[in-house]
Amino acid sequence: MTKAKKSIAFITAMAVVCLAFGLFVCQVNKPQGESALAASAEQILTLQIGNPQMTVNGEAREIDPGRGTAPVLVDDARTLLPVRAVIEAVGGTVEWDEAANTAVLKYGNDVIRLTIDSTTAYLNDEAQTLDVAPTTINDRTMLPIRFIAENFKFTVDWDDNSQTVTITVPAKEDEPMETSNVTAAPTTVSGGQTSAAPVVYMTTEITPEALVKIYEQLGFNAEGNVAVKMSTGEPPNSNYLRPELIKDLVQKVNGTIVECNTAYGGSRSETAAHKQVAEDHGFTAIANVDIMDENGSMTIPVPAPKSGSSTITEDYVGAHLANYDSLISLAHFKGHAMAGYGGAIKNMSIGIGSSEGKSWIHSGGTTKSGFGGDQNAFLESMGDATSAVIDYMDNKVVYINVMNRLSVDCDCDGNPSEPDMHDIGILASYDPVAVDQACIDLIYAQKDGDGASLVNRIESRNGLHTLEHAAEIGLGSREYNLVSIDG
Repeated sequence: MTKAKKSIAFITAMAVVCLAFGLFVCQVNKPQGESALAASAEQILTLQIGNPQMTVNGEAREIDPGRGTAPVLVDDARTLLPVRAVIEAVGGTVEWDEAANTAVLKYGNDVIRLTIDSTTAYLNDEAQTLDVAPTTINDRTMLPIRFIAENFKFTVDWDDNSQTVTITVPAKEDEPMETSNVTAAPTTVSGGQTSAAPVVYMTTEITPEALVKIYEQLGFNAEGNVAVKMSTGEPPNSNYLRPELIKDLVQKVNGTIVECNTAYGGSRSETAAHKQVAEDHGFTAIANVDIMDENGSMTIPVPAPKSGSSTITEDYVGAHLANYDSLISLAHFKGHAMAGYGGAIKNMSIGIGSSEGKSWIHSGGTTKSGFGGDQNAFLESMGDATSAVIDYMDNKVVYINVMNRLSVDCDCDGNPSEPDMHDIGILASYDPVAVDQACIDLIYAQKDGDGASLVNRIESRNGLHTLEHAAEIGLGSREYNLVSIDG
């Protein structure tokens, strides 16, 4: 869905959504890095007026880390709770559709949309009638808690004596997935792979020279018109890969940096504004930049899977993809608010999808406008769309993931959480599943250390299901040989 660009001041003003007793108010600015793993058991969260900490199953946590935000009582009747932390603690997400003036809440397979001043809400795209319309009070969006709690199957209780809100989240039926048992540390192997598993090359250096070196290690023939797919980054403070890092590689292959417009609004939802962002971020100074859906979409088929079944059978990509003969996926590996993580598969699917194609993938092939739909269908559709692009490009594709600035948030977030985790390196392969799985395993090797927040983000979105489905349909292998090119 194309959305009009708004001023930063307005975005900032509308960035808070909170939870109220009788009304729900929650923050919809960026998710923070402290998101907790959604537990399979029942969860009980308590929040108290004036207390900047909440409890999750008895464990104290800051509601708004570093800012001291606390629930407040307004007019002795309404309790306002800044509950971005609450929603993320149980594995949900809260987003703000600025152009539609709509809050989008997601938990499990359910999506709730509520629009300011409208008594019509949507639960999984089905219209529902509210007793009271959402409204704004002092730039805070007030949403009806009863409707939300009942449809997410939460319960909300108020203790007037202690001025405490208790939110009870029932147990989930499914356990979080576990990562595959693959070696997470690089091993030096002379001459490439040692078995039938694909090779993933790795360097711990993150420099322009290292990026060129690992590309050369692949021995890829970037022939004809070369597309270099990467994110130009949402302003003002995205963690996108900087021009000074990628310049030598892009110019070595005489590549064109390619992108497609976003479907969520922001500064890159329309071509002219998107090109301005690319210029502001320094990309037009190092290479040509092509917004591939400037002239709309084209439809490409999803090839028949080698096994299992596809969730979508066609993919909508930027029409300019037809102009390219080979493609380098240059992805910034990091977390993602909806997919759990973003790497090669996301870069090849959502990244190459046109604006309507992004909606198509996010919805699991049910709509080309907006978002919503089953979470697993979304994750599966990324694998399906990637297979469509690879097939269209006649397999003339390689994948490079840069593991720096490892925030839990995507480069589509203009104000992402500061990374909790140290930089790791650069990985490259001919196999998109293998290179993403290797990155995941390196993250999981630190799950009890500084990688905990990112592991939590991945698991709370069931993000490993992307790899599970991609391997099932034959897109690639979750087993691999990790080969160091250092030394």
